[in-house]
Amino acid sequence: MWLTLKVTKRVLAKSVTVTQDNFSASENVVDIKSDREGACQKHDSDPPDGNQELTESIFNDLPSSQLLYFEKMNELSSASRTSPVSKGRDERVNSSSDKVRDPLSFYAGAERRSRPTDSSSHSKPALCKAESLKDHLKSAMTGNARAQTLQVSKTKQLKEAVLSEEIFVARKAIESPSVDIGPFYRLPSKVKDLFRQLRGIETLYEWQHDCLTLESLQQRKNLIYSLPTSGGKTLVAEIIILQELLCRQKDVLMILPYVAIVQEKVRGLSSFGIELGFLVEEYAGSKGRFPPIKRRVKKSLYIATIEKGHALVNSLIETERIDDLGLVVVDELHMLGEGSRGAILEITLAKILYTSKTTQIIGMSATLNNVGDLQKFLQAEYYTNNFRPVDLKEYIKIRDTIYAVDSKSENGFAFSRLLNFKYSSNLERADPDHIIALVTEVIPKYSCLIFCPTKKSCENVASLVCKYLKKEFRAHKEREKEDLIKNLKSIGNGTVCPVLKQTVPFGIAYHHSGLTNDERKSIEEAYSSGVLCLLACTATLAAGVNLPARRVILRSPYIGNDFLKKNQYKQMIGRAGRAGIDSAGESILIVQEKDKHLVQDLVHSPLENCYSNLLLELTKGMQSLLLSLVGLKIAVTYEEVDNFMCCTLLGVQQQLLPKEKSLSEVIKDGLENLIEKGLLKGTISEKDHNSKSALTITPLGKATYKSSIDLAYCNLLYRELRKGLEGLVLESNLHLLYLSTPYDMTFTCSPDWMIYFRQFNQLSAAERKVADIVGVPESFITKKASGQAIRKNVDNAVVNRLYLTFVLYSLLKETNIWSVSEKFNMSRGYVQNLLSSAASFASCLLHFCEELEEFWVYKALLTELTKQLTYCVKAELIPLMEVAGVLEARAKQLYNAGYKTLAHLANANPETLVRMIEHLSRRQAKQIVSSAKMLLSEKAEALQEEVEELLKVPTDIPGTH
Repeated sequence: MWLTLKVTKRVLAKSVTVTQDNFSASENVVDIKSDREGACQKHDSDPPDGNQELTESIFNDLPSSQLLYFEKMNELSSASRTSPVSKGRDERVNSSSDKVRDPLSFYAGAERRSRPTDSSSHSKPALCKAESLKDHLKSAMTGNARAQTLQVSKTKQLKEAVLSEEIFVARKAIESPSVDIGPFYRLPSKVKDLFRQLRGIETLYEWQHDCLTLESLQQRKNLIYSLPTSGGKTLVAEIIILQELLCRQKDVLMILPYVAIVQEKVRGLSSFGIELGFLVEEYAGSKGRFPPIKRRVKKSLYIATIEKGHALVNSLIETERIDDLGLVVVDELHMLGEGSRGAILEITLAKILYTSKTTQIIGMSATLNNVGDLQKFLQAEYYTNNFRPVDLKEYIKIRDTIYAVDSKSENGFAFSRLLNFKYSSNLERADPDHIIALVTEVIPKYSCLIFCPTKKSCENVASLVCKYLKKEFRAHKEREKEDLIKNLKSIGNGTVCPVLKQTVPFGIAYHHSGLTNDERKSIEEAYSSGVLCLLACTATLAAGVNLPARRVILRSPYIGNDFLKKNQYKQMIGRAGRAGIDSAGESILIVQEKDKHLVQDLVHSPLENCYSNLLLELTKGMQSLLLSLVGLKIAVTYEEVDNFMCCTLLGVQQQLLPKEKSLSEVIKDGLENLIEKGLLKGTISEKDHNSKSALTITPLGKATYKSSIDLAYCNLLYRELRKGLEGLVLESNLHLLYLSTPYDMTFTCSPDWMIYFRQFNQLSAAERKVADIVGVPESFITKKASGQAIRKNVDNAVVNRLYLTFVLYSLLKETNIWSVSEKFNMSRGYVQNLLSSAASFASCLLHFCEELEEFWVYKALLTELTKQLTYCVKAELIPLMEVAGVLEARAKQLYNAGYKTLAHLANANPETLVRMIEHLSRRQAKQIVSSAKMLLSEKAEALQEEVEELLKVPTDIPGTH
């Protein structure tokens, strides 16, 4: 039995701690010891025994067969003994079968053997007791060969013992809200060291400590916490994530709003995964496996966008693995109230709450108001703090006067100062808002962000500022700026945006969605390293990557034509002040006289409330939810669906419902609509809404929810795929590309008819046939290009979709976003966005076809096309671009330097990379190597899982029972 315990201890050590390579021996010892102490604690009432340690050491070295024989001998000799001691031993032997099933009770029994069991034994010398025990052991050992074979086999006993202890420990782990494996918030000291090495974090803020030690967190209750931007919310989330992965040994899902932030987080946490023995998996765009691979040893951290997070949760519910997910962390929780993405986030969280009672949910945001509703929805505790590492001073500028935002003053503003800057008449006309005066007060010594209402305004402001700056500004980090220009030229295959070419020498650039991913990343890196000191940007930067500044200027209280919301304003000004660098941060909102009263309301109003979007976003909200509830068998009757809906945010906020309809009636209408569309089967009784007849999902309905296709397009998509089966043109991939062009991009497309005509004329005869098949005749394009009247009705959505298909077709042939954007007179960013949207939609389309047997022919075709659209580069660069954060320009640099495979990158020396690759910082090099190691580790783990699955002996082999 002691052999059993030793084996089991090793099993437990592996299950509780992270891989032994990553932790010191002392930490493992403490960990195992704590387990042992927890399971086998000595009762306070038991008298101490000086020889207990000696006795235990004897038992430790005793084979289990001899222990079993020793107990048997006690049983045989019990008849001739009548002492209280022998009587106690008798009782223990009688329960020996129980001890086989529960090795921990045997351990307790072993302890009791070494303790006095009656008052008379206290008078005997300790040495006699030890010798007496040794005599028994000697007798047992010498008689071992003559021992009768027990009826129960030793192997079976050992197996049962190991299994029993594993079940016991598993139960304890489930019952225990937390497992302590180290001194740093229950984590090993190594985690603290990693935060110091990789992030430069020496100590936590007081609020972070308070939050991490909350009673509610210790009890694994759901939690919402809210602090101003730059307060350090993410670090708290990361420590909680590591606790879940390492202490509780459960998988974790982290949901982030944008692809760029997902990739940044994958890069940032891969180093932790490599060092601490867990996997970091990216779920964004077309990346992600559904369902995820079930790992036997390592746990996974899934980092996902809102859409991919939803698909991942669906796949875990369907495969009955949702309880493997120990924790879900949602960044920017206020996005629950933002359109279709908010509806998808609400659906995801509602499903987790309803299907898993063991999954903890943590939500964080800088901008929350109606927290009560969110607490009720998530069944969560709430923590808030006004902490900012750097003080923020808010100002409003009207004409040449700057006012401090002051809630105590009569109109909300207090006079601060007049601008101390002399303008010539020419400059006054060019810069009536005095942006140059505000900017030159801080740059180039400090950094500055200017938020502009439109993309064009960003470029204009960047050009304006550098036009009137003194030439001394060019000398600041001149060589680094020249390198940046070279890098941008390399990204554009020899071309640089004329605006950037003009502004970068002054340390200025613009930042908006019109840039390619490579350009945007280069500009962000240059700004972070201080090469650029001023960015003119759109509001998306405030919600995206973390780029703080000493001073933030809001060019106007508008985003496009819409007046600024309080949430947006808070996010923008939250970028002011860099922790550890600036002593204070400043925000200045430039206001015209006509908007003065609106701005007064803005700066002093509360944050906007967060409301459910399930009804506003019907096909992506309510109908999508109802379909997947039935498909996943979460709720299959009207009554069950009604119960589920009460657990949503909409269920909490039923005041949002139309006055003439109750929630039950809205549900009824939604289910009937799905039945009408052919996505569900069943009937809903008019008389009895609580009908218990089960609804079932149709094959088309299943394909729709599993592929995350918008319900508004599922029937149209099905018809187009059916039509394609009758005559799919495979001479080129044009026809397949048309099917993979996302429907929702057609609304933002305005074709240039001459370009349309030229592109059409370059098609082969077979490719022109594609245009006819989809419903865009050549005569229509010709008449449009020549300005003639069109009599025949042609679907504009189809016309626009084919035009976008031509853009994608050119991209796949040329793999150069710059030349394609010029050819179609589109911004580079729009073309890039079209490409990534098409890759994502092609991935959804592939899952759609996998669920419908009739579309088997599309599977192989779409698999390859999805890969081409995801990377849109020469085949040799694809393995490098699979690494998080390696985009086309960087992949080319690495390939040309000899790093041609994933293995090359994973085994690279970061210092060598810095020397060989231009414009690569040491931090970036380390992140690339860590991300490559993580990806290689994931692939190796997946193959190992496959091998083990293949070699596993089936339990149902005929004739074995």
